[in-house]
Amino acid sequence: MAGTARFRWLRIALLVVATIIAVPLSTIIRAVFFAPKYDVPSIKADAAYQDKPLLERAWHEPVAATYQRRLFFQPNGSVCGPTSVANVLRSFGSEAASVDSVLDGTGKCWSGICWMGLSLDELADVARKSSGHKVTVLRDLTLAQFRDELHHVNDIDRRYIINFLRAPLFQKGGGHHSPLAAYLEDQDLVLVLDVNDKYQPWLVKSERLFKAMDTQDGDKKRGLLRIE
Repeated sequence: MAGTARFRWLRIALLVVATIIAVPLSTIIRAVFFAPKYDVPSIKADAAYQDKPLLERAWHEPVAATYQRRLFFQPNGSVCGPTSVANVLRSFGSEAASVDSVLDGTGKCWSGICWMGLSLDELADVARKSSGHKVTVLRDLTLAQFRDELHHVNDIDRRYIINFLRAPLFQKGGGHHSPLAAYLEDQDLVLVLDVNDKYQPWLVKSERLFKAMDTQDGDKKRGLLRIE
């Protein structure tokens, strides 16, 4: 009996280890080999994409300044959402905010991996539970409504996280979450604080960003989180 029990626990342990290995591996495989592709020019070719003077100007906007250029990046490809929330909380003054503290008590991503990532609604629940702030899901927006929200991105009492598909911006890539930190209205440029360290913060025209947001994630559209 003791040998049978030990064998059963060994099987469970091996299953747990296999799951821990398989989940991030499957995320990498999907991202590399099955990422959506669009026949569009990449925004990396746009002059404004990471233009230093424009980025410098954007960093001086009121909300962008609260991030203090100390953006921290996602530790693995599945936690862009919690990483975005943690960065937002740090911008509100919670310096100790981290992916672990954001997820603590939410019942999500207990292994440190968010299987298939978090949807906009799931991330909204995580943000509410971890922050105590009012969190509003904004989806099915028109371009005009999206631009109305962008006019508030520089409001010091608000923060925004966008859920978008990379492919309409970069030709290929899957769903992603990142904070919005500034809107240069005269240039119609949005500062996206990309939490993937391979990209770093970048600027994009509002209509192009809208097209990346106005995409399907399962049976619902992607969108914005407004955090107040």
